[in-house]
Amino acid sequence: MNDFQAIADRVEIQALQAEFTDAVMMRDGARLAALFAPDGVLRMPNVPIELVGPEQIHAGRAKLQEQWDFFVQNTHPGAIRIDGDTATGRAHMHEVVRLLDGREGLNYAIYHDRYRRTADGWRFAERVYEVRYVDTSPLGGSAPRGARDRTAFTAPADAERLERTAAALAARGFTAELLDDAAAARTRVRELIPADSTVFTAASETLRLSGIDEDLNSGSRYRSVKSRVLAMDRTTESDGIRRLLAAPDVAVGSVAALTETGSLVIASASGSQLPGNAGGAGETIWVVGAQKVVPDLPAALRRLEEHVLPLEDTRARAAYGQPSAVNQLLVLNAPTRFARGTVLLLREAIGY
Repeated sequence: MNDFQAIADRVEIQALQAEFTDAVMMRDGARLAALFAPDGVLRMPNVPIELVGPEQIHAGRAKLQEQWDFFVQNTHPGAIRIDGDTATGRAHMHEVVRLLDGREGLNYAIYHDRYRRTADGWRFAERVYEVRYVDTSPLGGSAPRGARDRTAFTAPADAERLERTAAALAARGFTAELLDDAAAARTRVRELIPADSTVFTAASETLRLSGIDEDLNSGSRYRSVKSRVLAMDRTTESDGIRRLLAAPDVAVGSVAALTETGSLVIASASGSQLPGNAGGAGETIWVVGAQKVVPDLPAALRRLEEHVLPLEDTRARAAYGQPSAVNQLLVLNAPTRFARGTVLLLREAIGY
């Protein structure tokens, strides 16, 4: 091999290392997976993870990134030794991370690499991640609000997380059903609610977009609490409004977040939907999009404050001419003794 070829190979391998870091930081799973040979392996014993082939690497990356609040990876090139169409090398890492479950810190690590020349250029045959130093002290800084990953609270949870969440809900005493989409939820809600029931629907983009709100508040099949309340005088009939909202036969709504441990987080500006959700209704049904699943309660509260509230504030200003706020917060870790609670957990994202 001549000196020019050796220099070109070294430059291409360093570019491969840089592409890896850039794909990680840009959350570009397809590009990251394409950097590996068809039988390439990514091993992270400290996690632990072992992914073989671009398909597994693509899927595994997505699961890791679902856990990030923010993540910064800095790469420093190390030694590279070329031997014909194969090579070995190292990349030194300095990483700063905060996970959605609140864990945070920084670490120093090394990627031990094997490379292979292919028809498409140099690719990783193997990357092995070795942590050399970990510091879990609380980080002094934070990501600017606008710089946080905008997909963190909008990407649908994968099948494994949805199954785990449904199992956790069942263990806590909720009835949990996994449904494919909003259309299936719309059908299921009609099956669950007997005709002529008194039904209260909370203000919810999930219910509006799915058509469930229209189904329950129009026509003669159900006795709509919302329709009755809108026709009442809020000054002279406030006591009657309060009673109607507090104890319908069925309350239907959604949540701001649903934890993988089986807790429902519901926020309100007016408080109107909380009595029914907290046990006043004989039965409560929550329709929950897959993007609302989060690891735990701290992550649920971040989702509420950073994602849900700004969107609801925009809606409230347009609909009511006034801002929204988290004036009341309800966390349900189990259904109440005298009421049934059903969660229709969807495999698709809907609402916010």
